[in-house]
Amino acid sequence: MSVRLRFERGTVCAVGPEPIVQNLPHVKWDPRTLEYRWPAYLASQVFADHVVDRDHPPWPQEPCSGFRTPEVRSYQQAAVSAWFSFGKRGVVALPTGAGKTHVAIAIMAKLQLPTVVLCPTRALLAQWKRAIEAWFDGPVGIVGDGERCIEKVTVMTFESAYRIMDTIGDQFALLVADEVHHFGAGIRSEALEMCTAPYRLGLTATPPALESEARTRIDQRVGPVVCEVGLDDLLGIYLANLDIIRLNVELSATERAIYWPAVREFTSHRQRFFRDRPGAEWRHFIGMLLRSEEGRRIMDDHLHALRIASFPNAKRERTLELLALHRHEKVLVFTANVEDAYELSRLALAPAITAETARTERDEMIDAFRVGRIRTIIAARVLNEGIDVPDARVAIVVGAAQGAREMVQRVGRVLRPAPDKRALVYELTTLGTIDDARARARRRDLASGFTALA
Repeated sequence: MSVRLRFERGTVCAVGPEPIVQNLPHVKWDPRTLEYRWPAYLASQVFADHVVDRDHPPWPQEPCSGFRTPEVRSYQQAAVSAWFSFGKRGVVALPTGAGKTHVAIAIMAKLQLPTVVLCPTRALLAQWKRAIEAWFDGPVGIVGDGERCIEKVTVMTFESAYRIMDTIGDQFALLVADEVHHFGAGIRSEALEMCTAPYRLGLTATPPALESEARTRIDQRVGPVVCEVGLDDLLGIYLANLDIIRLNVELSATERAIYWPAVREFTSHRQRFFRDRPGAEWRHFIGMLLRSEEGRRIMDDHLHALRIASFPNAKRERTLELLALHRHEKVLVFTANVEDAYELSRLALAPAITAETARTERDEMIDAFRVGRIRTIIAARVLNEGIDVPDARVAIVVGAAQGAREMVQRVGRVLRPAPDKRALVYELTTLGTIDDARARARRRDLASGFTALA
């Protein structure tokens, strides 16, 4: 007698003789329901056992016809082939602008199976939907940004998937995780765990470092990195050539008078805390500060100092000079936070796109940028990854807060190829501050090949 697998609330339960079930791999006894069960993402591994009913897998078997196969470049075809050779599971790592979405659609067309695509932001929902509709004749569902329409091919945000995958996790055979590095930590990875889809594709420009906890987590839930193409491999061929110009600025006397006392006080407390508590973690130190009025004042002063270092007056002036220099070109400006984006927007009389920008307004801005009615867009972090930004040649990185991964994503925004194009990226750095230290760390990671990013 074979064992039948049944999907239930993000898990898979076993129906069959207990002596057989309890010897299946990864099984755990659930005393609440008196059943044996597994996380849904392990269903395909359990299903490979010969004692399981092979005629009724806990995922759809019927085909999802209607996909047309897109034309792909040689490295994209290599990525598709590598993914299939690894048992239709794994991560494809391509630089920003190299066509990761195209690789995913080529795989969907080859499989012709019900598919769910997970993307990190609401801004990417419509973009993925348009990209799929260009190569698929059937309806494309959307879950997120106020919509909930589930079809055989559905796109949803990470947040929406986390909320509802326990009820629909058995409706798809292929799971595509865009910007999969986000699943290296945090509870949102449960969205991957609650889906039975046996075939899994992760897409990223910046996979976590080898042997890191994040890499292990993604390996288990999606698969290993099966194809990795570096930025240097594509520059000048499939991506535009690139120049990065680093411009240094300094704090004014007034800014130094605020910055250095705050930094010294914070550093002194930090050093004393870790000297007295060997083995303590950063979160313990922050927790200690937040428990007292003086500690909260020290923390607030330090955060204010970091904001000064990230966006001093000299960066404002230099950014306006660069915008004037490139006033006839399309320019993307990136800041470290929303407040800086809005201030630059006011000073430069240019639109800002942030997480607070409504979808319709954002789409109108990007369309206007595409046709040249708008020549400058200022963004905090919403354009860092995923969003299909129209052709631009110049980027100004005013401030950054997330290391080399963020820099790689921002550089990729201006690498869309065009005849005789040479992309230009300005990186503004405040000398002698934490902003300078972060920039040096980013450069070390970038020099290591753009991929060894923790």
